[in-house]
Amino acid sequence: MVSDKDLYKRLFTLALPIALQNIISYAVGLADNVMVGSLGEMSISGVYLCNQIQVMLQMLVAGFGAAMVVLGAQYWGKGDSKSVKTLVGIALKIVSVFAVTLWVLVFFFPEQVLGLFTEDRQVIAEAVKYAKIICFTYIFFCISNVLVASLRCIGTVRIGLYLSIVSFIVNVFLNWVLIFGNLGAPALGVRGAAIATLASRIAEFVIVVVYMRFVDNKLKMRLIDLYHNNMTLLKDFFRYGFPVILGDILWGLNLSVQGAIVGRLGAASIAAVSIANNVFSMISVGVYGTANASAVIIGNTVGEGDLDKIKRYTKKLQFVFLGVGICTGMLMFILKDYILLLYDLTDETLQIARALMTVLSVTVVGTAYQMSSLTGIVRAGGSTHFVLINDAIFVWLVVIPLSLIMAFVVGAPTWVVYLCLKIDQILKCAVAVVKVNRFDWIKKLTKEFKTAEA
Repeated sequence: MVSDKDLYKRLFTLALPIALQNIISYAVGLADNVMVGSLGEMSISGVYLCNQIQVMLQMLVAGFGAAMVVLGAQYWGKGDSKSVKTLVGIALKIVSVFAVTLWVLVFFFPEQVLGLFTEDRQVIAEAVKYAKIICFTYIFFCISNVLVASLRCIGTVRIGLYLSIVSFIVNVFLNWVLIFGNLGAPALGVRGAAIATLASRIAEFVIVVVYMRFVDNKLKMRLIDLYHNNMTLLKDFFRYGFPVILGDILWGLNLSVQGAIVGRLGAASIAAVSIANNVFSMISVGVYGTANASAVIIGNTVGEGDLDKIKRYTKKLQFVFLGVGICTGMLMFILKDYILLLYDLTDETLQIARALMTVLSVTVVGTAYQMSSLTGIVRAGGSTHFVLINDAIFVWLVVIPLSLIMAFVVGAPTWVVYLCLKIDQILKCAVAVVKVNRFDWIKKLTKEFKTAEA
């Protein structure tokens, strides 16, 4: 563990800005949660339902970004920047089509879309106010996140942190102004929260585009690069990237199904899950930062073709994953009661939220190890199909059926249902420890092109 100091230095250099970026991003979500929560449980439940749509889009964009990183990191490690830029263009075109399609569905048919998650007409009515505005964020969100992912695969991660800082300032300030009607503005409630989020997404978009055009001196992406086509890269993007994309889409669908299950447990349970998820997202940033950093490191190393280094890095990273998971779990367990003091909700809702955060403080140890090992190492190393199949088996054959039975047949308490929704995070550790240490996932995905750039 003490050798390979360059590995730990690079891991820390990559993971820290990603973690800080996520802290600030989730702090925005937590601030939204607290401010909207002051309007009542119907408001916070309505926003939670709208966020289930955002989760689906987020997982879709994350899938395309991760697919781009799997291939792009290897091409960057090889020294082929032109292929990296072509991959960025492919991802941008596709996610833009999805963003526009989802905007059409949510803007013109909000009640029908939101009705997929709950039958509570009061919650849907509150959610529609938010959805009709928040849907305009989709295109800005998609483009910004793909561009940030493209910079991440070449080792540029600080821009994501800067975007999050700007987003935090804009969103929280406008929330304060527009939700409550400060500084002479009208008190718009959940509509104010949606407008604030839209403004922050536009700010993120403008900043990342300006950065890539005038500041970045590594990838040097230009608008004309979006028009470059390469059929070999397009085929490889879908061949190796499709399992990643499909995996993240299915994961987003899984989260939406989970949201639909929770949405039928009552307003108190919906609000409690919303609180627990937001707190968990903010506290677990180190877990996801480490996983993303590991993916870049492993991808670049596979692109270099150094097999001994890959195996050495893999063995040492697993200890890091476990350490990060244990520390995160302890932190969440200790802080949960203090964080809940920020909320002005019923005793029932707070009691449920406390139990859910206790569940998460245990399952996060499994998340830190299995997710980082499978998506941060195995998937980045080229074995994209394995992660897709493994996730599909656990989610659709274990998690969802078990949760449905516990919720609607047994009538178990909310925390038991929630534990069933998270149980795969522990179970997948057994698969991860075997798969990652077999090293049969190492696959060099790059091709040789005559026009490749150094």
